[in-house]
Formats: sequence, structure tokens, C-alpha cells
Amino acid sequence: MAAGFDPARLTQARRLAGLTKKAVADELGVSPVAVSQWEAGATTPRPDNIGHLADVLDVIPPFFSAGRPYARLDGASAHFRSLRRTPATQRDKAIAYTEQVWELAHALEKRVQLPPVDLPNLPTDVLVEDPCAPEVAARMLREHWKVQEGPIAHLVRTMETHGIIVTLSPFAGAATATVDAFSTSHLDRPVVVLTPDRANDVYRHRFTAAHELGHLVLHGEVATGDPQQEKEADRFAAEFLTPSAQITPRLPARLDLKVLEQLSGEWGVSVESLIYRCREVGAVSDASYRRAYQRLNQLRKLNLFRPTPVEGYSGEIPILLTRAFELAEANGLSLKDLAAELSLKLPRLRLLLGAPTTRPELRLVND
Repeated sequence: MAAGFDPARLTQARRLAGLTKKAVADELGVSPVAVSQWEAGATTPRPDNIGHLADVLDVIPPFFSAGRPYARLDGASAHFRSLRRTPATQRDKAIAYTEQVWELAHALEKRVQLPPVDLPNLPTDVLVEDPCAPEVAARMLREHWKVQEGPIAHLVRTMETHGIIVTLSPFAGAATATVDAFSTSHLDRPVVVLTPDRANDVYRHRFTAAHELGHLVLHGEVATGDPQQEKEADRFAAEFLTPSAQITPRLPARLDLKVLEQLSGEWGVSVESLIYRCREVGAVSDASYRRAYQRLNQLRKLNLFRPTPVEGYSGEIPILLTRAFELAEANGLSLKDLAAELSLKLPRLRLLLGAPTTRPELRLVND
């Protein structure tokens, strides 16, 4: 194993564990410099250190072996929905998770034909010169995907049928709330990662998915991290989900929350989004816009406008990877075989697949 040790795998495992080099060094009783040299490939850890590393980082020793397909990403390759409040360690964890999602998809695609990636290349004059580029891009994508007029009933499923890998997983545990969502188009398949913390409201979940789709369409070759890109992705999402030409005639002349709630359920967007849309298309004044937001916040505090979880909306829960595995399994691939091929523990593989744990949950109650 030491001779075939892959330093990039150590970096990936450490980032997935959310540990610094010093933290790993302390666990092993070595210096942080030694861990840095292992990750740089300058030196190789001893066999006993490899076993200890596997224990500390919750992987199996073969995980560190060289030779498996590997897609390296860096921080500039992913658009983070909440970049400023996402700690660097959590961004690293998210990126390492995405690398493993790609590896899983790559392994499955050797056995199952996944939908081809179908994202249009927008003209440069639209992306660079048109101040309405996000809205133009959203309309062009609806046309390219032959989306019928009106609401998009199953957004996540629509994205998957056009070759985009979408995942919904608590990959960062309790820290998922700081990550929110992110995406990358720097792999041969675009990946959008959504988190359960945002899935407690299906409308926010859908808007977040559309926001990340906007990054894939608008910012595929652009360096990430510009706040302006986040605004553009929001504008894309609003136009993609509620095209101005279609939604404007439906918006009330006065900000009637009851009417907006009905439109919310019909179009699959939040009341907040529709209030903002009213101001965006010039249907209401800024003062009316602010009053409506204040009124809605008051009603939410009274639990009169409750969020709707995503669980009841099958078309908004990713299934591409799980269905691909089910098809491969029907043709002879077992979960254990796939885990061995990827050098992953079974719980880790189930997490990547989006499959529920097979262990029953123990609940303790007071008599």
C-alpha cells in the first residue's frame, strides 16, 4: 500500500472529515509537517500510519491506493450559494464530496447510459454585452428544453433528464446549514448539490435549484466568488420559474397575500419570491413591497404561512444516481461490489447514492 499511496486521496479524506493537517497530525502523534509532506507527495507514510490514517479519517486503507479515476476540484471551481458565511473547511468538505459524487457517477456510467448533458452554449454577445443576460438565458433555456408555458412542475427531475447530477444529502452533518447549496460545471457532468436544510421549504428548494442552474448556464467558464454572479443567478431563477411575460398579467394590482399564496402553489415559488417579482416587474411601489414583506413576516411568526417540506414532491427529490444504481444492480452489480470498486465504506456509498440508512433508529421516550 505504501508504494501505491495516492497523496490526493489523503487530502480528499481529510477534507471530508473536516480536519486540519494539525488535527490529523495530533491524532497520529506526528508533526503537521509530516502530514503536509504526505499530501504533497514528498514522502510516503509508513504502513502503520496508513492504517491509523484510515481509522482517524473513517475510511478503509485501500481508499488511499492510487489508480482509481479521480476528478480534482478547487475552491474556484464551485459556486457557493452562501460563500461569505461558509467556512473554508466546509467549502473544502463540499468540494471533496462533489469529487466523490463524480466518481460514483463515473462508475455507474460504465454500466448504465445516463441522460446526455444538454446545456446550451449561449452567444458571447448575450453573456457579456446584454444587461438582461440572466433573463434572456432563462428564456433561451426554457425554449431549448422545450418547457411548456406556465409552471415547471418537476424542476429537479427536469434538470436530471438533461444530464445534470443533482444530490440532496446531509454530507456535512450539522454544518450543512452553513453550506446551503453549490454547483460546478468543471466536470464532464455538471453537479448541483442541494442540502436538506433548504428542503424544509419546497419553494425555497426549487428556487435554490434554479439559482444553481443559472450558474451552470451563465457562469460555466467564469471564475467564481463574485457577488454579482449571485444576483444574476437569482434573476435567472426568477425568470426561469416565473417568466415575466407569463406571470405579470397574473400578479395582483395590490399586494394581496391571499392571491399571492394561490399563485405560489400554482407556480411552485414562494410568496416572498412573488412579492419581489411584483416590484421587479414594476407592478407595485417600493413602499407597498416593504409593507407586504413586513405583513408576511408577521403572519409567518403566527404560523399562518407555514413552509411546505419537499418530501411530498417526488419530482423535486433527486433520483438519477439511485435509479442508475438500481438498473446496474438488476444487471449484476451489488452494493458491496460498487463499494469495493470505489474503496468506500457502505454507509458512505449509501450517502452518495442518496439511499436511506438500513439501520433502524433508536428512540428513547419517557413513560
